[in-house]
Amino acid sequence: MKVAIAGAGAVGRSIAQELLRGGHEVMLLERRLDHIDPVVAPAATWVHGDACELELLEEAGLQDFEVVISATGDDKVNLVFSLLAKTEFGVRRVVARVNDPRNEWLFDGSWGVDVAVSTPRLLASLAEEAVSVGDLVRLMTLRQGQANLVEITLPTDTVLAGRAVRTLALPRDVALVTILRGGRVIVPQPDDPLEGDDELLFVTSVEAEDELRKALGVNGSGSD
Repeated sequence: MKVAIAGAGAVGRSIAQELLRGGHEVMLLERRLDHIDPVVAPAATWVHGDACELELLEEAGLQDFEVVISATGDDKVNLVFSLLAKTEFGVRRVVARVNDPRNEWLFDGSWGVDVAVSTPRLLASLAEEAVSVGDLVRLMTLRQGQANLVEITLPTDTVLAGRAVRTLALPRDVALVTILRGGRVIVPQPDDPLEGDDELLFVTSVEAEDELRKALGVNGSGSD
């Protein structure tokens, strides 16, 4: 997969390193010379320039990339780069970093964003998830706000213990995607039994969240 990243600060570099380890082809776009350091990601292609300049993106061949990631520390830059990538170059998947949670409402399809990742909100959700047993915690918004990745940690004495996954009466637009149990990541099969302290990860439409809470007998954490 070819991935272009706008911003080669600490966040952009870390993303590039992870993608390179996964065998992907990565290009980093950075306007600040002091952030350009090919030594930290020698397998990446480094481009010096403003990611909001159309001519630079044309020269870099952005239309050939399947995914772009707006990872700068400036929300305005991330929005403009996302919009250009989607509307001018037809990039299939646009992921954008949200620095200020107050700007989250802007990061949607109208600005070309497919997935918005708010670091402050994600950290807050993960902290909340660590202490919230029996509550539904929203971890991430997907598909321009049409769906969410949510988590629930079952209480130790849950009434669901021993029940097979197939017996869960899940709403129509909800899918159980992962069970975290101890140090294991379990891809759930219909006959797999649930256990107390299991962490269940679901992908759900926004409208189905309340139905999911009722189906599992849990509360909402309000982490949205």
